[in-house]
Amino acid sequence: MLHPLRLAALSHLQSIETFFDACFGARANPWRHLGALGFLLFWIIAASGVYLYAVLDTSVEGAYRSIDHLSRAQWYFGGVVRSLHRYASDAFVLVMFLHVLRELVYGRSRGFRWFSWVSGVPLVWLTFAAGVGGFWLVWDSVAQFSAIATMEWLDRLRMFADPLTRNFLAAGSVNDRLFSLFVFLHIGLPLLLLLGLWIHIQRISWPQTSPSRALSWGTLVSLLALCLAAPVRSAAPADLTTVAPSLALDWFYLAPHALMYATSPGSLWVLVVGTTVALVTLPWWKREARPPVAHVDAANCNGCQRCVADCPYAAITMQPENPVHPRAALAVVDPDLCASCGICAGSCPSATPFRSLSALVTGIDMPQLPIDAMRTQLKSQLARLTGKANVVLIGCARAVDVRAWQGTDTATLSLICSGQLPPAFVEYALRNGADGVLVTGCGECDCAFRLGNEWTEQRLRGAREPHLRANVRNERVRIVWASARQSAKLESGLVEFRAALYRLEPGKAEELDDA
Repeated sequence: MLHPLRLAALSHLQSIETFFDACFGARANPWRHLGALGFLLFWIIAASGVYLYAVLDTSVEGAYRSIDHLSRAQWYFGGVVRSLHRYASDAFVLVMFLHVLRELVYGRSRGFRWFSWVSGVPLVWLTFAAGVGGFWLVWDSVAQFSAIATMEWLDRLRMFADPLTRNFLAAGSVNDRLFSLFVFLHIGLPLLLLLGLWIHIQRISWPQTSPSRALSWGTLVSLLALCLAAPVRSAAPADLTTVAPSLALDWFYLAPHALMYATSPGSLWVLVVGTTVALVTLPWWKREARPPVAHVDAANCNGCQRCVADCPYAAITMQPENPVHPRAALAVVDPDLCASCGICAGSCPSATPFRSLSALVTGIDMPQLPIDAMRTQLKSQLARLTGKANVVLIGCARAVDVRAWQGTDTATLSLICSGQLPPAFVEYALRNGADGVLVTGCGECDCAFRLGNEWTEQRLRGAREPHLRANVRNERVRIVWASARQSAKLESGLVEFRAALYRLEPGKAEELDDA
């Protein structure tokens, strides 16, 4: 059972996502593509940063003058690029926090996902370090405030022979050598961040690092509109002999400075360290019984590697030799990476219900719901169909519970994930009493196991192996993606599909080739 607070947060989040789906469509909904959106923003920041570095005078005296001149004298291009760099950086922080929040609310930090969660924690602090350092390069009064605040915070550790704040005591304290260090940090830290992002997605197959064209262009146009409506300008030049009476802070990056002065440097360290420890250890706060992982049967594995290609979490590798079939490779499942989703079982060419075996054993299967049990369940339900437009409704346990529609004209089959469905089961159902097959699962672009929906669509369209045979008429097969909150969508889809089947000529076997 979910904690009531998390359950309420999950309900609100799903309502927001559903609203954005209605406005923009699932493929352009930023809530469903926060990770990919973060990568897009990173490259916008990098591209604009390269131009700004090319025109930046990296001396203390010239830095402020070069950036301020760019913003005012070349406002139509240079000023826009500077504003784009700032606003994309702010958006990156916002997207990063929303991504962390969404994964937390959905409970995607434990089990096989622990590596992605833990590797993402350092990226939060690298983002802040890189962003704060960027403010210093402008060297205006805000940069002066941020640099001094950061040094006061670091001095609280008492790790340095001389306090770092001594570098900012007098007008001549900040020299070109120190400023070159600022430049080096602002270039080096984003490179470390990029390395961290690469590590972050290492245990994910087919990672989504590019949002759809609609979302990409929508994001870029929105940022450019903001750049023109509210261009970024430098504050007054830095002057170590004075303290600015008021500052316009960027609250996305500089809020920790205000928090430190509202409390103390020590309190901020306690907050940062405590938050880091909490986030890193979160995957092990609560022990949960893991479902059985995929099992490989050496006698039925032919080494085709389809399960390797389709696994969303890189949990399957190939062993060079199969003890049963010496000339074939053997799939090997890493239990620490396996999500127990069953997508690999749906990809196995041996997972066909047409095999004349009393007990159907496949190359790779799920112990909690093996292919043989699926065939037995489907066969039993097909025998009870007596309607005129009989439908087999195949769904996902993470989406709408399809068993609620079971009846004399509807057979149901609930899977771990829609990706567990071998396409041959569709043809098997049509050959054994069904007029049509409707496949459902998690909402569009929101598969609980990332790729289940996508692989299922490609297999049924004939674009991915194993694919549905071409002799199966498209009119007899339909897909309706519906999350657990969209039972009405599935209901209407089922009614519409059944009405369409009524209009077709009766009979199934004559519409399928015997080949």
